[in-house]
Amino acid sequence: MAEKKKYERPIITKHYSGLMNKFGSRAAASPKSEIDGVPIKKLISEFGSPLFVFSERQIRSNQRNALRIFKTRYPKVQFAWSYKTNYLNAICSVFHQEGSWAEVVSEFEYDKARRLGVKGENIIFNGPHKSKEALLKAINEKAKIHIDHFDELYEIIEITTEMNLKANVAIRVNMDTGIYPKWDRFGFNYENGEAWQAIKRILSNKNLKLIGLHTHIGTYMMSADAYKIAASKLVNLARGIKDEFDLLLEYIDMGGGFASHNTLLGQYLPAEEVVPSIEQFADAISTGLFELPLKIDEMPLLILETGRALIDDAGYLLTTVLANKRLSTGQRAIIVDAGVNLLFTSFWYKHRISPAQESGIHVEDAALFGPLCMNIDCLSDGILLPALKKGEHLVIEYVGAYDTTQWMQFIMMRPNVVMVMEDGTVELIRKSEDLDYLLDREVIPDNLKSVK
Repeated sequence: MAEKKKYERPIITKHYSGLMNKFGSRAAASPKSEIDGVPIKKLISEFGSPLFVFSERQIRSNQRNALRIFKTRYPKVQFAWSYKTNYLNAICSVFHQEGSWAEVVSEFEYDKARRLGVKGENIIFNGPHKSKEALLKAINEKAKIHIDHFDELYEIIEITTEMNLKANVAIRVNMDTGIYPKWDRFGFNYENGEAWQAIKRILSNKNLKLIGLHTHIGTYMMSADAYKIAASKLVNLARGIKDEFDLLLEYIDMGGGFASHNTLLGQYLPAEEVVPSIEQFADAISTGLFELPLKIDEMPLLILETGRALIDDAGYLLTTVLANKRLSTGQRAIIVDAGVNLLFTSFWYKHRISPAQESGIHVEDAALFGPLCMNIDCLSDGILLPALKKGEHLVIEYVGAYDTTQWMQFIMMRPNVVMVMEDGTVELIRKSEDLDYLLDREVIPDNLKSVK
């Protein structure tokens, strides 16, 4: 007897003709079957699904390209890898091999950088919370401590006075750059004179050495001009320090925030058509810095804490179709084995998602759901995909930033993470979790150990 075919009730779908119509450009259903020459099916067969994959080649290329672009515009440049963006050891090590320092925002990240062999003097310690123990450690190891608020400043003064130590410090400055809402919860304000007050209090203390100024004006910045405004304001502070105290700063740290080519939800055009290029960011920052009336050899080092723009396109999430169904609206629903617990950035990005195999040229509007028993577990609420069968695979691109730091063990455990090396080999860089890993940190009181 012939196998009974599945029935699906008929639905109406839009037909796309030509390059553009009122619904947008025609969707491309081209499969992405490999990463740096390694077949997707081979990766999943060996390491399981879901699976995070990183490209060593792309990371190195991104970092080298960014350094080249800035160095052609400003002679003294130093990148510091933003640990919060992705602090997997293998990822950080690639950036450190490329010459990046470490930029950390917690004691945990500080210790991680030290274990990877980064010298204290090559660590920038940011963030609003630094314990007394963390501050003492950073002071002793000559780290560059970026002071966030007056309470932190006073604690550093107490520590250095009690221990007779000298601390290398900078201040974080927040300011109006024409981007709203302003990031004014971090650091000292420029416009109301708070930053200048902090500078004077530091310079009046013999145990503190002011070595730099720092700002971080926002995240996923869509305006290069804002960086020119920020650089100009830091230059004005540096000029005041030189004029009043005859002190040349070692560096100006412009932070990060450069947008990657991930498209934001609600953004009509794709990101690569609307976000500034690295060249535009570099032009804006260097133009502002060159307002300093100094000889070239006296100009401060420019530090950049670029994160997502250097890693987003080097990360992929491979996932497998678990089931297909129709929602009450008639929209196709595709359930896959990767959820928002792994892809936290799906709450603000329209990730590029492609089938990993030939699946036909006809596409229809679909909702992509993860495996979690939660209604919010939706990776995309409107994506044009071909008909996909149970067991077929999808590739989610631009997942290098924040997903493996903000992911969580919730209902499903976190999967393997691998790196495709420059020579084409594949290395496991984080093992998948199992029940023993989960239970290792739990303690059961004696009177709860027996279950009837």
